[in-house]
Amino acid sequence: MSASIRVTVHPPSATGGRRVRVDGEILGLAHNVADVAEFLRRAGLEIDPSDVAEVSWIDWRGVGPDRWGPETGG
Repeated sequence: MSASIRVTVHPPSATGGRRVRVDGEILGLAHNVADVAEFLRRAGLEIDPSDVAEVSWIDWRGVGPDRWGPETGG
């Protein structure tokens, strides 16, 4: 993976799902790591869904890859 590629997975939205960006371009709203892997594949970045949570070049904002629903108070 090129160090120049920047992948950002934003915090869960109020309605669920997380926005995924590559180099500032929004690729879509992911609801799980498989969605993230598919968006990246479409952008030309091959990654196995089982590796999405572990790679260092994905910036998980707010919470990690195990949280996809809307934020809750508490």
